[in-house]
Amino acid sequence: MLKIMLWVSRILAILAILFIMMFSLDVFGGGDPLTKQILAFLKHNIPAFTLIIALIVSWRYELAGGSIFILLFIVWGRFWGSFSGNGGSLILIVPFLIVGILFILHRILIIRKRD
Repeated sequence: MLKIMLWVSRILAILAILFIMMFSLDVFGGGDPLTKQILAFLKHNIPAFTLIIALIVSWRYELAGGSIFILLFIVWGRFWGSFSGNGGSLILIVPFLIVGILFILHRILIIRKRD
């Protein structure tokens, strides 16, 4: 049960990051030079890069990583106005709240199992 919870949280985080990154692919295909398109792609993926860092941290330190995911959920919710009328953006950020909760819950259950 604990291993399943751990891998579900990791896989959900990876899928959600890939989903966020998918939206940055729209920079390709225009008439801009390739270097400008690559820079725009990197700029659009800054949120995904922060999520990748959070996933790397949570892979080893679940409490810290889970807290980072929850913090990113709150920060992006405020930034995108998710809590004040822009409910559609919740589709993008709720998976990170779930991932954060799963990482923290997994660590708590491991600690309780040891005792």
